[in-house]
Amino acid sequence: MKKIQRIYEHKDYQHYLSEITQMEVDRVYCKHDMAHFLDVARIAWIMCLENEIKYDKTWVYACGLLHDIGRGCQYATGEPHEVASTRLAKGILEDAGFEVEEIEVILEAISSHRSKAISSQQDLAGILYRADKASRACYTCKSIEKCNWSNDKKNLKIEV
Repeated sequence: MKKIQRIYEHKDYQHYLSEITQMEVDRVYCKHDMAHFLDVARIAWIMCLENEIKYDKTWVYACGLLHDIGRGCQYATGEPHEVASTRLAKGILEDAGFEVEEIEVILEAISSHRSKAISSQQDLAGILYRADKASRACYTCKSIEKCNWSNDKKNLKIEV
């Protein structure tokens, strides 16, 4: 998992992460921080194992760490974060030592992780979509009443 450590230690990754943290300092809803990124990665990996979907663990964790890294751009310019995340992740993945084919698969998953159309797909994009949604513990949120997510979208109970 050396590539994952390289992602985390990458100067641009740390910059984007710091930017998001600063922009979300007063956010009362779900944060886009390392806890969320790692929750998504771990849930996605569990989904792969439980459904016997064969992806390299490094790819799964790269998706988890990078899928929302463009949030700062969204807050600053309005650019959709999945678009910004895809753009920002490319150079980080290259610098971390991923091969071109690996980067293509990871970027496809990141770019489509908000598209409900892929929600049931049994590929990395579908797994990332479901893991991202499953990662949110709405049932413990103090701001649940103010949240703009519909009750259908919220995780109102623990799923096993």
